[in-house]
This record gives sequence, C-alpha cells and structure tokens, in this order.
Amino acid sequence: MRTSVLALIIIAFCLGACANKGTAISQTPNTQSSTGNLTFTAPSDWVAEKTTSAMRVAQYKLPKVAGDEDDGSLVIYYFGQGQGGTAAANIERWVNQMQQTDGASSKDRAKQSTLTINGLKVETVEISGIYTAEMAPGSGTFNNKPNFKMRAAVVETPKGSYFIKLVGPEKTINNQDQPFATFLKSLEFK
Repeated sequence: MRTSVLALIIIAFCLGACANKGTAISQTPNTQSSTGNLTFTAPSDWVAEKTTSAMRVAQYKLPKVAGDEDDGSLVIYYFGQGQGGTAAANIERWVNQMQQTDGASSKDRAKQSTLTINGLKVETVEISGIYTAEMAPGSGTFNNKPNFKMRAAVVETPKGSYFIKLVGPEKTINNQDQPFATFLKSLEFK
C-alpha cells in the first residue's frame, strides 16, 4: 500500500513537471495572474533540442562560427513559483563559473544591467573568461573552457522567475549579439 501511494505521488509530480516543459511557448491571452507562461521567439538559426530535465523549459544549440570547436548553448529554466533562488544569488553563481586568466576578480569584470521588457523585470549579466561550471550537478567534474562567454538573465514573472543561460565560445556568443537581444525583446508573460 505504501509503495502504491509513493508511486502515485511520483507519477503526479512527473506529470506536473512535464506539463511545464512545453508551456513556455504557449500563445494564450495576456493576463496579469500567475496562470500565464513566459513566451518568446527564438531566432531561426537556433536549433531546438530536446530538454534534458523537467526544469528546462527549452534549450537550443547555437551553431559555432568558423574557428570555434564548440557550439553555443541557450537553456531556459523554470523551477516553480518561489523556487530557484534570487536574481542576485543566481548572478553571483554564474559569475563564479568564470575565471579570469590574469587572476582578476570575475565579479569586477561582469557587466550587469536591469531592464524592463514588455512589463517584465529582467536582470542580466555578461562575462567572459575560462568557463569552469560543473558539467552536471553533483558530478564533481568541471568544465575548463578558455575563451568562453556567458550571458544570463533572470526574468521575473507573476508565476515566478525564469532563468536564461547562454554560454559558449566567445566568438560564437559575440556572433549572437543581435539575435540574443531580439530574443530578449520577445519575452512576454501571457
């Protein structure tokens, strides 16, 4: 009996988590309640990928430019209302995922800004350096990717915050300046 109840709870959780995966691109009428979703338009050259966890609303591969070994990656996360931490905590964590070759503080090199896009507060950070984030949470294995760049954003909505992380080789990410700006401008809560 106890196993059956636990199995039902797990199934209900999975169904609820899976329901969030596709909602970020829904086109429902705009409301100010917490029942809407973050909507956006991805540039046509971004390659949509299958999300690798229920917390990933969408993920894209951004084609590498000539001379770069890796493609760029953009992931949109949603952990639930009130989940995922504050904008400041996430920005600090992202900045700490980059080391500087000259030993300088990444915090001092990070460019932060606060924007209002379609009525949504969006806090952004941009930083270049050696990308040292953990390859998978809890793996204990870390990236060591020099000449990388990260652009990240926390988007506050009535439903809670969405987290956007764009990372890849610096030339590839610089090539995405205008497409990324256009993508951010398309963010709406509907």
